[in-house]
Amino acid sequence: MATEGQSEYESVLCVKPEVNVYRIPPRASNRAIRAADWKLDAPDWTGRMRVTARGKVAYVKLEDKISGELFAQAPVEEYPGIAVETVSDSSRYFVLRIQDDNGRSAFIGIGFGDRGDAFDFNVALQDHFKWVKQENELTKQAQAPDNTPKLDLGFKEGQTITLNIGQSKKKDRSRPQSSGGFGLLPPPPGGKLAPPPSSRSTNHNTQPSAGGSDTGCLLDLDSSNSNSEAPSNTATTASSDLWGDFDSVSPK
Repeated sequence: MATEGQSEYESVLCVKPEVNVYRIPPRASNRAIRAADWKLDAPDWTGRMRVTARGKVAYVKLEDKISGELFAQAPVEEYPGIAVETVSDSSRYFVLRIQDDNGRSAFIGIGFGDRGDAFDFNVALQDHFKWVKQENELTKQAQAPDNTPKLDLGFKEGQTITLNIGQSKKKDRSRPQSSGGFGLLPPPPGGKLAPPPSSRSTNHNTQPSAGGSDTGCLLDLDSSNSNSEAPSNTATTASSDLWGDFDSVSPK
C-alpha cells in the first residue's frame, strides 16, 4: 500500500547537469567537515543532480547523465540538517546522507564546478522548507480553537431601542440666528422705545393712491394749505410784538 508521501505529486525544484561525488573519511569527532580532506582531483562518480519535492519532503537524486538511471538519493526532511550539510572551507561542496529502499544510509561528498550551481542548489532547498514552515503555521492556526471573546451585538429578550429622527433638526431651527456671532442688543433704559415720527410731516410728500377720487385729492390740498398758513400767522404775531417793544420805549 502506498504511503501518503508517495501518492503525492512530485515537483522538480532544481536540475544541475554535472555534479561530482566523493568518498569521505569517517567523521572522527564533532570537528567541522573540510573538503580539503577529500580527493578533489579524482572524484569517484560524475553525473546529473535533480532536486525534487513530494509533499513536504525534498529529495536530492543523483542520476546518470545519459540514461537517467538513479545512482543514489538523499531524502531531506529539514534544511539545514543532517541530510544536507555544508563544509567549513568552501561553498561549492556539501555532505549528503544517502539512503536506499531498505533504510540503510551512508555519507558522501558532492561538489559543483561552478559556484552559481552550488548557490542554486542551496536556494532551492531554502525556498522549499520556507514554504513548509508557512504551511505548518497555517495548519496550527486552523486547528487551534479561537478563544478570543466574541462581540454580541444582538438584542436580549425584551430589549427595545428608540430612534429619534428629525427632532434635533427642529430644535436647531427654532433657535434665533444671529449674524456675525453677536447676540441681540438690550432694550433702552426705561423699557420704552421712542415713538415713530409723525405721519403729518410727510403728508405733503405722500402721493394719492390710484384708486382715490378727485375729492380726496382736494381735501389733501386743503389740509396742506391749512398747515402751511399756521407758521405765517405765528411769524406775523412775533414781528408785531417785536416792534411793539420798540414803540413802548419813549424818549424822556
